[in-house]
Amino acid sequence: MQAEERDLRLDMLNTLLTTPHRKLEETAELHKLLASLDPLFYGHLAVWYQRHGDVRDHKEVFVGNLLTSHLTEHREAGFLLLQEFPPYQVARVVDFMKQHLGRVPRTARTAVRRYLQTREEDPRFFDRAALRGRKALKHLYATLHVKPGPRADAILFKELPPEDSLGARVKQLAAASTPADQARLIVEHRIPYPVAVGALRTLTPMVLAALVDAMTPQEVINNLKSLKARGALDHADVRALVDRKLDDARTDVRVAAFKAQVAADVADLDTETVARLERVTDDQVKRRGALRRATALFVDKSGSMESAIELGKRIAALISGIAEAPLWVYAFDTLPYEVKANGSELSDWEQAFRHLRAGGGTSIGCALLPLMRRKDVVEQILIVTDEGENAAPYFPATYQQYCREVKATPNVIVVKVGQATDYLERTLQAAQVQVDTFTFAGDYYSLPNLIPLLTRPSRLDLLLEILDTPLPVRKDR
Repeated sequence: MQAEERDLRLDMLNTLLTTPHRKLEETAELHKLLASLDPLFYGHLAVWYQRHGDVRDHKEVFVGNLLTSHLTEHREAGFLLLQEFPPYQVARVVDFMKQHLGRVPRTARTAVRRYLQTREEDPRFFDRAALRGRKALKHLYATLHVKPGPRADAILFKELPPEDSLGARVKQLAAASTPADQARLIVEHRIPYPVAVGALRTLTPMVLAALVDAMTPQEVINNLKSLKARGALDHADVRALVDRKLDDARTDVRVAAFKAQVAADVADLDTETVARLERVTDDQVKRRGALRRATALFVDKSGSMESAIELGKRIAALISGIAEAPLWVYAFDTLPYEVKANGSELSDWEQAFRHLRAGGGTSIGCALLPLMRRKDVVEQILIVTDEGENAAPYFPATYQQYCREVKATPNVIVVKVGQATDYLERTLQAAQVQVDTFTFAGDYYSLPNLIPLLTRPSRLDLLLEILDTPLPVRKDR
């Protein structure tokens, strides 16, 4: 049972590398299983992930399970964690409990009532929440039969926003006749970009400048494609404001590490803006921790492994920026190809990988041969592969020879891609080699979740760190 539970914990960490894309059922079963078999660990993991994780879907499943737990400590933690969510996530947690857990217990209902009450008590806070999450707030009041206060009722249900409300300011914005008046209202009341875009027929440079000025760095990143389409990057003054926001994003704790890289991938941006976004990603990743263990990254370039090559260059960019110890990168089929970059940004690794093409057989063991020949000692080996090793030298035997020759026993971490098997991990486990596997089945937005797994001395250290994360306690109880 102990080995089974340990595997389940590692499986839970494995799921954190996936992005369910709002299909919470894809991870709900494993969450439920771990919560039932190891509730102590699950509670601490939920709080730890709220502080360190990136994928909203997992955070929502965690909170839903905590709120429906039979443990008082879990329900209390879920109560407090729910208060940190925006309205649309609270609504998703409630729907998740109803649809997948079959109930919304009293603690959860009380938590939602407290959530709504807290926002109603601060008109500015409520107005902004209503403007951004109107549909979600209406859903929460209705589905849990919570009676709204007079202001909330007027704004959400009677369509009669008070004159001093943000909703009324949006109506004023729509009626404003000059760009100067529009810009003034946007700046003065910090009207959100998506709302302003819906209220205005045209966006002049003056209005675009006001919108960018009112946005957070994360909001600028999220809306770069839209800003570009509306000409924001073609006007020098507006472009300067966008650049300043992107520079601020490098140190803003609210910015998700790989959101910047995703924006660079989808928005068809110019080279200078892409470089700024890469610096945002690089600096945000560095905040996650330093890689102080000598590391080897092996990237499978055998037949049909284009996805491994793409993932490998992104992992190389991810970890080279935080490496404070030697990092060796090799691509392999039946021969090892050393990959060196002239910097740590993705563009540097794109250049370094540019001539590599997928093809040939698969000998993972061959990637170890150069390190063994030079007596280079690594503490962990990260392998991006589908585990389909079919040619000598085979990795398990080569690994044992390497350990004897350099007198070291590095951890092995397999990042599984494509239609992966479990061949490599089974053979390593049979040889009593410590191996952890993580399936990459989502998008690159979830990649920063690898950082805690690589920067801790071992998986046990990471598990202990999670267990040391305290559960929040309500001060009014």
